[in-house]
Amino acid sequence: MRAKVNNSGASHDAVVIGAGPSGLASAAEIMRQGADCVVLERGDVVGNSWTRHYARLRLHTARSLSGLPGYRIPRQYGKWVARNDLIRYLEEYSRHHSLNIRFGVTAERLEREDGRWKIATSAGAFAADTVVIASGYNHTPDVPDWPGREKFRGSLLHSSEYRDPKGYEGKRVLVVGAGNSGAEIALDLSRGGVREVWLAIRTPPNIQRRDLAGFPLQLVGIATLRLPPATVDALSLRLQKLGFGNLEKYGLPPPPRGVYSRAMGEERIPLIDIGTIEAIKRGEIKVVPALERLEETEVVLAGERRLEVDAVVAATGFRRGLEGLVGHLGVLSAKGVPMERGGRTCPGAPGLHFVGYTNDLGGLLRRSAIEAREVGRAVAKSRSADPRSAAIPAR
Repeated sequence: MRAKVNNSGASHDAVVIGAGPSGLASAAEIMRQGADCVVLERGDVVGNSWTRHYARLRLHTARSLSGLPGYRIPRQYGKWVARNDLIRYLEEYSRHHSLNIRFGVTAERLEREDGRWKIATSAGAFAADTVVIASGYNHTPDVPDWPGREKFRGSLLHSSEYRDPKGYEGKRVLVVGAGNSGAEIALDLSRGGVREVWLAIRTPPNIQRRDLAGFPLQLVGIATLRLPPATVDALSLRLQKLGFGNLEKYGLPPPPRGVYSRAMGEERIPLIDIGTIEAIKRGEIKVVPALERLEETEVVLAGERRLEVDAVVAATGFRRGLEGLVGHLGVLSAKGVPMERGGRTCPGAPGLHFVGYTNDLGGLLRRSAIEAREVGRAVAKSRSADPRSAAIPAR
């Protein structure tokens, strides 16, 4: 989708950074309050990060619980929406709400000046009363600095660069990481004519099925959000044992903590299984210890176990990448994640909101929609208190 050019200058009621699901939802909710809003996107399409995910990707959250405010995901996209259909939905969503998006614009630094926000960008400065940062939970690929990387003769790429098994036929591939991307890429490779597939895991993951008796597991996650953490942890461990049995002989001992503790304390969501565990049981994917270092044609795992491999796919996660933009404002934790999200703002940073950085048990898209609505309400409250906007009716 091409940019809708705004000719009113670089001053706006609100600026949203990022044209992914969180940014689009935030812009729609802000515009619903009658505010002038522009979305800045460094890529050239909406949902830019989704275009870089592997081809087989489908949402683990149900279509009915993953739509953004004001426009549902079409029924024809199915219960578990495919990557390309989600991208199509985001394009439809931006058109439906007539969002003003500036593509090819990178936000570089945010400063507070004269009671407003000034955003330095690759296309010049923008000014706004409200800024929403929604540049993505999965923003900057994080590849560990494994010893020996420079000597390794095989290919080494981050999971964000992986598309499909084409080119890996007949090869030996090590996938590193026990999250959903690692598990699904390993499964994709095992079905794509790859000679051998290993999955390196440092900490045993929490594993859950995508649905239970036909109901999305997401509903269970939503229902348990108000339960005591210990109860949710115990339930998740019980469900894992009932659903998959004892996986220790396959290299997957029970996880050290339950789903709630890891999701809320470590921001580690469970591995939602869509076939990887059966492939492991059949020996099509072999679980091995964590990767420690690389050599010319081999990798060395924990315990000094060696494997001769042709390629390594690092499904080792992402960083939020917010330090350069707002790290000087005191709004990030030591881990680089926003300290306040949705409608809440940090002291000294009025009107600065973060949306899409809360990946709870109800699903990231659902949480982003909730947070976008919170931002809309915050903007409405601010505008009602500002005499300058009194004459501008809400749409």
